Amino acid sequence: MFVHELILKGTKDRPAFAGKDNVSYGELQNMVNTYRNYFYAAGIRGGENVGLFSRNSVEFVYCYLAIVSLGAVVVPINFQLTTREIAFIVKDASMSHLITMEQLVIDTELNQLGYKQAVTQLVIPTIRQELASKRFSPAPVLPTDYNEDQICAIIYTSGTTGSPKGAMLTHKNLVSDATAFREVLPVTADDNVLCVLPMYHCFAWTCAVLNALLCGAAITILEAFAPKETLAAILEYKVTVVYAVPPMYNYFIRIGQPQDLAGVKFFISGGASLPEKVAQQFAEKYGRKIIEGYGLSEASPVVTLNPVSKPKYCSIGKALPGQEVRVVDAEGQPLPPGVVGEIAVRGPIVMKGYFNLPVDSARALKDNWLHTGDLAYQDVEGYFFIVDRLKDLIISNGENIYPREIEELLYAYPGIIEASVIGVDDTLRGQVARAYLVLAEGQRFDKKAVREYLQANIAAYKIPRDFCIVEELPKNQTGKILKRVLREQVV
Repeated sequence: MFVHELILKGTKDRPAFAGKDNVSYGELQNMVNTYRNYFYAAGIRGGENVGLFSRNSVEFVYCYLAIVSLGAVVVPINFQLTTREIAFIVKDASMSHLITMEQLVIDTELNQLGYKQAVTQLVIPTIRQELASKRFSPAPVLPTDYNEDQICAIIYTSGTTGSPKGAMLTHKNLVSDATAFREVLPVTADDNVLCVLPMYHCFAWTCAVLNALLCGAAITILEAFAPKETLAAILEYKVTVVYAVPPMYNYFIRIGQPQDLAGVKFFISGGASLPEKVAQQFAEKYGRKIIEGYGLSEASPVVTLNPVSKPKYCSIGKALPGQEVRVVDAEGQPLPPGVVGEIAVRGPIVMKGYFNLPVDSARALKDNWLHTGDLAYQDVEGYFFIVDRLKDLIISNGENIYPREIEELLYAYPGIIEASVIGVDDTLRGQVARAYLVLAEGQRFDKKAVREYLQANIAAYKIPRDFCIVEELPKNQTGKILKRVLREQVV
C-alpha cells in the first residue's frame, strides 16, 4: 500500500478532521486529488524532491499526500529553522519546488551556498485562491513499475549532533510502521486523535496522522502547543487519543484538572525520555498511565511501545510486531538481558539510508541492522529500558556515567521541574558531570542539600561537579532537550 492510499481506509461520510476543521473522508479524498492536479500543472513530477514548509494544518496533509501520489518525494521542513538552515536543506535535497505557507526570502542564502537551481515557491494561500477559481486537468496515474519500495519522504534529522542528514523513508517503511503501531494501540474509527505535535516530525506524522487515517479515525489538528488552549481543545472536541512529549505532560500536571482529560483513552509519550517522576505524578492526578514508546526518524519512527494492558514505568516497551530489536555490543553481537548496549533495529520500518551520504548510511546500517546510538538494556520479559544516548555517555576516570540516571534523581527532588546533565572536560578525570536545572517558581536552590541527596543514591563519581540554575533548557520543537546547545555554552 502507498501512503496516499491510506485516505481510502475511512468511510466517506465520517470525519477525517474534527474540531475547527470539519472535513469528511470523502472531502479529504477530493482535496488531495485536487491538489495533486494543481501540483502536476505547476510542474512537479515523479522522482523529484519537493519541500513542504508549513505549520500544522489540513493543507499540510493535502500537500503531503498530493505530492507523494505523483511519485514525487516530500521533504517536510521544520518551520522553526532560520533561512540559512532552510537553504541548506533546499540545496542538500536538490529541490526545484518548495511549498510554503508564506513566501520565503532565501535567495541570498542559496547564492551563498552556490546553489544555482531555480526554486519555485508555491504558496498555500495562493493555491487556495487558484483552486477556488479554476479547474486543473487530471494528473496521470502512477507508472506501473512504481512500487512501495520507492522513496516517499526525506526526513531531515534535528541536527542535535551536527549538520542534519536526510533519512530516506519509503512508502513501505511508513505504512509498515503505522500498521505495526495499530496492532499494539487499539485505535478505532470512533476515536478522535489529537495532532498538536509538529507534522513535519515523524512522530506526529506516523502516529497522529497516518495511523489515524489507517484506522479511519478523526484527527483534531492544533497549529501549535499552548498548554491551556490544548487542554481546552481536548475537552471541547472530545479527543480520545493524545500524543505528546514529556514537557507537555509536565504542563498538564501543573495546570490541568482531572476533568480536562477524563475522556481520553490513551496517552502516548515519545520524542524524549519520560522521567519517572512525571509519569507517576500524571498517573496520580489523572488516574491513567502514560504509554511510553521509542523511535527515531530513521525507523519511520516508532520502534517499541508499551503494551496497553501492561505498561512498565521507565520502560519504552517491547518491539513492534514484525520488527527485530536487540541490544548489541560494540561488535554488533547481541547481549543478554540486563546488560547495557546499543539498540539495533531490523525490519520493514528501517530507512533506505541517508540522502547522498553513502558513508554515513553504511555506518548506520550494518548487515541491514540500524544502529541507533541509544544505550539500553532488555529485561527477561522483553521490555526495553533506555539508559542514555551513546554520544551523551560521560567517561570519568575510566568509569561510565549515564546522564539519565542522574537526571531521574534530580527530577524526583522537590522543587526541580527540569534537569539535564552533560559531560565537561576536566584535566584530572577527563570528564565530569555538570547539571543544568530549572526550578519551580519561588524555589531556592540548596546545593548542599542536593549533593547530600545524590550521595545517598548514587556513587560519588557520578555526582555533578557543577549545578547551573537556568530559567529554561534549550529544546527542539518535539521537546527534546538540546544538549549540544548546552555543550556549546561551556567555556
